[in-house]
Amino acid sequence: MRGKDVLDAIGNTPLVELRRMSPRPEVRIFAKLEGSNPTGSVKDRIVKHIIEQAEASGVLAPSMTIVEATTGNTGIALAMVGRRKGYRVRLAVSENVGLEIKQLLALYGAEVVWSDARLGTNGAIELANRMAQEPGHFLLGQFASQANPQAHYETTGVEILRDLPLVDVFVAGMGTAGTLMGVGRRLKEANPETRIIAVEPHADELVQGLRSLEDGFISPILDMQLLNGKMVVASREAFLATRELTRREGIFGGVSSGAVLHCALRVAEKMESGNIVVLFADGGWKYLSTRLWTAEHKEMSRYIDGKIWW
Repeated sequence: MRGKDVLDAIGNTPLVELRRMSPRPEVRIFAKLEGSNPTGSVKDRIVKHIIEQAEASGVLAPSMTIVEATTGNTGIALAMVGRRKGYRVRLAVSENVGLEIKQLLALYGAEVVWSDARLGTNGAIELANRMAQEPGHFLLGQFASQANPQAHYETTGVEILRDLPLVDVFVAGMGTAGTLMGVGRRLKEANPETRIIAVEPHADELVQGLRSLEDGFISPILDMQLLNGKMVVASREAFLATRELTRREGIFGGVSSGAVLHCALRVAEKMESGNIVVLFADGGWKYLSTRLWTAEHKEMSRYIDGKIWW
């Protein structure tokens, strides 16, 4: 597809079958590879959509600064889209994000204000809200903006149904809840029997991209009635599943991809037949410096503890 600039490359990501992962041939698992977006994650979709909605409504003007809280992917997407559109970008980021994320934010020219790692994502959100009070600042607000799920309703969900008209189960991570709400609503309109499963981390784990409802923050976007289930996964389980995904399918997903895959396999074991779609939010390239991909099982805790992952 030919585009006039890099923003036209956002979306229309591949949907591929994971033939070597399913426990039985009658249960087919398909992965939506959001790492194929320009900055390597699903967040390109929502950042572009929120900004364009704000521009159209007049609340975002060319001279303004865009502010957001991020653990990585949203910040990278915002830094890229913001630069392409000519905006200054300021980000509230937890201190313990990975090396690659810090480097990419600097490369794209974002101004980073670091938040206390002990406060996790909630601390970054509070900092961003304070920053947004400054004159001439616009808060992207991925956790509250209805343009977030709308982006997935209008693009991601449509793409999935175009490539796979019958979806029995959709599994995705619980981050802002935008993916689950937008895709979930679109899939249920096509087939009310489609089950929507949210994946979240343990409440005491610092994670990149996923949120536990037990950590004290519930996204205003989230409508629990749309969900058919919620599954909890540990960082170690997510890492091991990510390794297996790379070895067996040749897909180098991020840690949240492993989390979602781990839960999808648990769902698949209880099914006799049907189609499961999982959304892999990003690739693993941003996390190579962690050494987790090569660490022995007994060494994994050494690299996992105290860092933000998925």
